[in-house]
Amino acid sequence: MRIMLVTDAWEPQVNGVVRTLSRTVAELRAMGHEVEVVSPNDGYRTIPLITYSEIRLAIGARGDIEDRFESFEPEAVHIATEGTLGWDARAVCLKHRFPFTTSYHTQYPEYVTARFPWLPLSAGYAVMRAFHDRSGRVMVATPTVRDLLQSRGFSNLTVWSRGVDTVQFNPDKRGIDGGVYAGLARPIWVNVGRVAVEKNIEAFLKCDLPGTKVVVGDGPQRDELIKRYPEAVFPGARFGDELARYFADADVFVFPSFTDTFGLVILEAMATGTPVAAYVAPGPKDIIPGSGAGVIDDDLRTACMGALDIDRAAARAYAETFSWRACAEDFLHNLQPLDVPERQRFWQRIKALGRLRRKRPAPTTPR
Repeated sequence: MRIMLVTDAWEPQVNGVVRTLSRTVAELRAMGHEVEVVSPNDGYRTIPLITYSEIRLAIGARGDIEDRFESFEPEAVHIATEGTLGWDARAVCLKHRFPFTTSYHTQYPEYVTARFPWLPLSAGYAVMRAFHDRSGRVMVATPTVRDLLQSRGFSNLTVWSRGVDTVQFNPDKRGIDGGVYAGLARPIWVNVGRVAVEKNIEAFLKCDLPGTKVVVGDGPQRDELIKRYPEAVFPGARFGDELARYFADADVFVFPSFTDTFGLVILEAMATGTPVAAYVAPGPKDIIPGSGAGVIDDDLRTACMGALDIDRAAARAYAETFSWRACAEDFLHNLQPLDVPERQRFWQRIKALGRLRRKRPAPTTPR
């Protein structure tokens, strides 16, 4: 199948959305599918997203997206994000009456309200509904997010689960050369991710816990939290095998977020054998209950202390039930490609329109 994937979030950004999309694309290509990725890296003029400068928003890309759409002749189009590229791709599909699917990776209404409390949550959801209202299927990470969006007036929702790299994130990374936390008081409680207000990291840092709290990552709130919680350790962002060691050498991974739709870091921690403590929130409450790999509770300290007693082998075993191949197969199942006869008629019509455009004389400009 030829699949066009349009995303405002792409490498070299490091976040759960990019990891999900890049691993899904890699699996699709390994399965023999051809994937055309449209991203801000494709030579477009870009501007930084307000309060999230790592994300660059492409400006004036609609014409190029339409040209690439006509040249690639996709059998299915998936619009992964609600940024400028997403809106442009949506407009192209609607113009040509081509079916498309979308995904809801991020609770943007909650993110925006967390940063700008004067903006009502309902306004954010109105924008999100407008973006997804013509999608054949809106892919969401968990049943909890599906139910939340249904209550907010969304339709055509379907679950698209996630995977984890169990080779990179592995219990064998634990304790190498004394471990990355050598010299710190145990137990080690770690949080990994973007250090920003919507991640609710301060709730973790406020917890009365023995041992040492560690926050791995960077972001706009990091300097503020370093000043306010000098007893915590902030090693900055870590990547690859080094990041896997920060997961593996911890005693408990603490995930205090209420705004994530899944939380890939939860699976990455479990894959290294580190149990997870979290609030009862979207993501954790879909992944953790019944897993034997973590604890959720309305009181974060209770969840943390309970997670200390979990068998690390059980956490690893649960993570092994998730794979990126299954994630890609799930994605394929959720796509809505044109059937073969309709596809042939569609591209014949598009090519005919293209020939007509090329035959038209160029407009003359009066002097």
